[in-house]
Order: sequence, then C-alpha cells, then structure tokens
Amino acid sequence: MKIAMIASESEPFVKTGGLADVVGSLPKALDQSGHKVIVILPYYRCLKGIKKIKPFFKSMGVWMGAGKEEWCAVRKTVSGGIEYYFIEFDKYFSRDGIYSDSNNNDYHDNALRYCFFSRAALQLLRDMDFKPDVVHGHDWQTAPVMAYMKHWDWEDSGIGQAKAVLTIHNLGYQGVYPAADYNYMGFGWENFTSEIFEDHSRVNLLKGGIYFADYITTVSPTYAHEVANGKHSYGMDMFLKKRGSHFTGVLNGVDYTKWNPESDKLIPGNYSQSNIRAKQKNKKALKQEMGLNPDENFPIVGVVSRFADQKGLDVLSGAIESILNTMSVHFVILGSGDPVLEKHFDELTSKMPGKAGVHIGYNDRLAHLIEAGSDFFIMPSRYEPCGLNQIYSLKYGTIPIVRNTGGLSDTVEQYDEQTGKGTGFKFDNLTPNSIYDTIGWAVSTYFDRKPHILKMKKAGMKKDFSWKHSAIEYEKIYKA
Repeated sequence: MKIAMIASESEPFVKTGGLADVVGSLPKALDQSGHKVIVILPYYRCLKGIKKIKPFFKSMGVWMGAGKEEWCAVRKTVSGGIEYYFIEFDKYFSRDGIYSDSNNNDYHDNALRYCFFSRAALQLLRDMDFKPDVVHGHDWQTAPVMAYMKHWDWEDSGIGQAKAVLTIHNLGYQGVYPAADYNYMGFGWENFTSEIFEDHSRVNLLKGGIYFADYITTVSPTYAHEVANGKHSYGMDMFLKKRGSHFTGVLNGVDYTKWNPESDKLIPGNYSQSNIRAKQKNKKALKQEMGLNPDENFPIVGVVSRFADQKGLDVLSGAIESILNTMSVHFVILGSGDPVLEKHFDELTSKMPGKAGVHIGYNDRLAHLIEAGSDFFIMPSRYEPCGLNQIYSLKYGTIPIVRNTGGLSDTVEQYDEQTGKGTGFKFDNLTPNSIYDTIGWAVSTYFDRKPHILKMKKAGMKKDFSWKHSAIEYEKIYKA
C-alpha cells in the first residue's frame, strides 16, 4: 500500500510529546512490512539549521477558502529510509514556538496555520503525483485533512479515491477556535453544524475530522473504551459512538532502538535481563547526579513528566513530603510546566536534602538515566491515552506505579503478593492517600519480598511493546 502520513511533529525533527514518537516510529514499521510511506510536516523555524533538508518545490500554490491563494515552498529529506516532506511557509511556521509562544499561550491563528498545512499537504500529494491508498492524519492539527479529502474536488489527482484515517492521541486537545476563522478554512457553512464543525459557536477541528474520517483510532484499547463511554472524552463521546466499529484503540508501540538498556548510549552502564545486577551502576550514577544520599540502599522512585493537570502530579505533590518523611525511599523528578508545581517540587531539594533530586526542564540524557537508575517509576495520571514512560520503565527493569486508566491499564499487570506475578503496582482512586498507600506497598515489597521484585523486573523486561505488533493492527485497518 501507499500511505501518506501527515502530522504536526515527528521524531527525529521536532517533538513536544508522544505524538512525535509515534509519527517517527510507525512509518518505519510499515516500511519494513513492505509499504511505501511518506511523511509530511510543517517546516518550523527550529528545522532551518538542518542542512540535509533540501529544497524540493520552490513554489506551490494552495487555495484556501473565500478564494484566498497562498504560495509556499516544499523541502525534502530522507531519514531512516523514509521520505519526509516539509511545507515551508514562514508566515505561519517561522516562529520560536510550535503551537504557542514563550508564555505558553496558543498562537491566535493556530486554526489558520494548521488548516493551511492540511490543505498544502494534500496539494503536495497532487503536485508530486503521489496517489495514496490511505492518508493518515494525527490529532486536531491534521484533522482538517479528513474534511478536505471529502469536501474538495480531488478526483483528478487520485486523492479522492484514498481513504482517510485519523488517530486521536489525546481528546483533551481538540483545536477549538473562533468562528471568524471559518471562511479561510473553506469547508462551507453547510458544514458548520453541531454534528460537524460547530462547537458552542466556535470551530472544533477535531470534531470535523471525526465526522469525515473513514476510520478513527486512538492510542490504546482501554482509552478508546473510556472515551466512547464519556470518560475523559471532553464532549466527544456521542460523536465517537456514532462511528461504531469505525472507531477503535490500537496500543502505541515504542522504539526499542532508542529505549533499550542493552544498547542505550546515554546511560553509564548497559545491562539486560540476564545481567540485571549491572543496573546498579546506573542507580549509583543517578544518586550522585541528583544529590541523593549515596550510602543508603533506599529504592528510588522516578518521575519524568510534563507538569500538567492530566498527569496528576498535583495530587502526588500533596503526598510526597509524607512519603519522604515516613518511608525509606528517595525521589528523582524531571519535568516542567505548571509554575506552582515547578516551585513545589524544586523546593523539595532544600526541604528534603539527600532524599529528593529535582531538575526543572527537560534533558534527554537525564530521562534515560532516571529510567535506568530508578527502582520504581510513578505515573499518577488523571487519564492517560497510552503513555510511553511506563513501557520504557518495563524494558529498563524499573517497576511502574500507575493509576489504573487508559494505556497504563493495558500495559501494566497488577502485582500479586501471593505469587509475585505482575509487572507493576496499580491504584484506582487519584488521592494523596491512594498514592501514599501504593508507594508504601511497593516500598514494603522492595524490602520484604526481594525475590518478587526481581521476578517483576524480569517479567517487565520480557514484554515486547515494539511497533511490529501495532503496525500489524494498522495494516488491518488500512486494508479494511
């Protein structure tokens, strides 16, 4: 099959979250199965220093609504055997941020930016005579692709014969913007209805994509079930239910070429399931780097996360001091976001010297070291469409402590204290007490049932969440 993947971000070029990991990995897995896959991205300012991204089309006209024609350029490169094309239009994409400014405020013209990008991506397919069997868009930024494929006249290019697949990575972000932008989008006012694009007198791009897509996926089976039944759906449950069997959950895969303790070049000591004791070298390095007490053999609980409401870290912040004061455990925290949480966690290093290490911001090397050097990894999410860090943790023999929701439910098996089976510790209620009790359960297991800890680590490392399995599910969807 010929597949055109259209997205707002992708590894290894531009990343703000898990979307980039998926778009960077899924095409490679599909390519290895014999499919022809190309990826189309915006040409952001942050990409301008990459010399291997070369000019492809010097000029390309893109018609928008109300008779507006925009002129852009196209660039191209090849990475990992996949062809990547970039829509170059400085008016919309030559900015310091991707979706928002330095104060984390959405750009006021995001709807215009990504509707233009969606139209331009389809125009590129037409102009380069790439006739896809499937066009696969991701999240609200490329949900307009679904509508443009069905609403504009593309028969002469073959795009009209292609099928449209939309993957929703997080329903908490839907692309809701003022109706004043609608004329430029060019969808026609007959589609500005409560069933399609209209959302409380505003435009909802994701909602329109749900209506027009031939098939909709999300990133884990449990999250698909949750949102279809009104949990964490942000008002989209009734529209997803209407799609019936054309909406399903496909668990994200992970890239084990990047996240594997046997070959990871970012950690001081490589190890595997057969020599898991070598993991201790990373724990020692992590303690030293994060200023933890080097003499005590306390377990380390790791956190690598955005400080956002979805992640439940505000609830963890209400329990963490009690945990550190009453349990033989240390914490290492890497992340940024909510200024209140940044301040709270940052102050732990002075309140709890030697017990907590905190780095505000993001550091890829440190993220790998936390996965490799921690004993446990906590994700107390309010909701979690898929989650990747718990999967990385399993591979690194770092036992997840997670809330029983979404992809966390699908990837972590509850510990059985009688048999030692399982791969992690799960809890249902998102309260400080639940987090305190579950971490207490994990810590007591660490000290009192060490054979169970080893058994869980090895069971987690055996799990295979590579893209080869998820790619097969996408193949089935494409063929259907």
